[in-house]
Amino acid sequence: MRLYTGLGVIHTFTPTLPCVLRTRLVPVLRWLALASLLTLSACNLGPRYRHPDIPAPSAWRGEEVEGAPAWPSSDWWRGFSSPQLDQLIEEAQHTNDDIAAAVARVREADAQARIAGAPLLPAISASGSATRERELNLGAPGTLTANEFSPLLNATYAVDFWGKNRAALRSAEFAAAASRYDRVTVELTVMTSVASSYFQAIQAHDRLTVARDNLASAERLLKGLRFEQTVGIVTALDVAQQETTVAILNASIPPLQQQLMQSIDALAILVGKPPEQVQISTGTFADLEEPKVQPGLPSELLVRRPDVAEAEAQLMAANANIQQARASFFPSINLTADGGYASTALSSLFNPASRVFTLSGSLTQPLFEGGALAGQYSYSKARYAELLADYHKTVVSAFSNVEDALVALQQTALQRERQEEAVAKARRAYEITQLQLHAGVINIFTVLNTETALFTAEDALVQVKYAHMAALISLFNALGGGWQQA
Repeated sequence: MRLYTGLGVIHTFTPTLPCVLRTRLVPVLRWLALASLLTLSACNLGPRYRHPDIPAPSAWRGEEVEGAPAWPSSDWWRGFSSPQLDQLIEEAQHTNDDIAAAVARVREADAQARIAGAPLLPAISASGSATRERELNLGAPGTLTANEFSPLLNATYAVDFWGKNRAALRSAEFAAAASRYDRVTVELTVMTSVASSYFQAIQAHDRLTVARDNLASAERLLKGLRFEQTVGIVTALDVAQQETTVAILNASIPPLQQQLMQSIDALAILVGKPPEQVQISTGTFADLEEPKVQPGLPSELLVRRPDVAEAEAQLMAANANIQQARASFFPSINLTADGGYASTALSSLFNPASRVFTLSGSLTQPLFEGGALAGQYSYSKARYAELLADYHKTVVSAFSNVEDALVALQQTALQRERQEEAVAKARRAYEITQLQLHAGVINIFTVLNTETALFTAEDALVQVKYAHMAALISLFNALGGGWQQA
């Protein structure tokens, strides 16, 4: 026996059945087919989903557009030309725990969607029983022993006339789509975190290099001053002041070493490895290239942000939940068909006279649920309103993220240029004062001032370079990292 619905052949019970049983089950098949057609043309009681209309800015504020737009590519991190960064991100994509959890959530959502779709199809079960019983014979002395054998097939189907089950399926499907967008968002967050932590490690390494070079320079000057003190050229105060400078530079090294180790520990967490297995080879900001990125029109951003797509998928799922809650107020229709054989002897079990079947239908109308149905309907509408506000916030935040990153990128580039000029001038001044000091033209105080200015400017330049790289990473993140919704 086969059950047919508007969706096609559902299941085959047996290859062949006796003609009498097939004849008696024809009304059942027609009944179920009619129910399926009614389901496909059922009423849609819930609100129709409408895409929220949130106007996009006409242009990015403060951006000077030069040339064609250059959206990030899917492997945007390779633009920095750092093999070690490429390796770290590749490891994170395969071993990061947050990404693994996001992938598992996708599988969970797919399974929930499959569960939600099950009520749209008939439920078919098979059962069989064999009974042997002995009871008193009321018509004569003694007892009677009887056997009963009954293999049965059962088919039940809930007619989804009001679209409640279809709404539940749509909600689960949208939730599954949201979980996929969430996985992309998690991947982008992990990759930008790896790049940021890697640049933090480079910053600490460069600052350590600057501090050690400055310490070596200060120690050389101190050695010269001590020699000049022995011949009476400089005073003990001059030597003491330079010793103070050396001590301050020496004390600045341990915090930078701590920062370097903490950056490596952060990378270890992101790649899912113990810290001792993560090694950062020597590298500087001078070895890195700055990839070209320039956003196009703001209206194009919404299809490039996975978090925006996730927020709308959740909103669509909430809309389907309203439809499901609304349909729960109306009657539910169930059809049931049982067919099989029943006999007191195995030898006659499959005789035509042993065939049995049952056809039934039921209609259930909720009358009083203690406010549960009305409460669920109100909750679904309130949840939709909440997610609508979240979607609006996500879209506005997306535009703001890009604006902030663009401003930060522009200003840090300008700051880096000016800081490089300041370092060049400070170094020139320091070199002149050293020559004049040995010539006896100036005193040690002038040298100390120019020395301190040079050391401070060089350290600040490294920090500005990191701030510029961090702004660039933020821009890649704000633009969706090369992802685009189909």
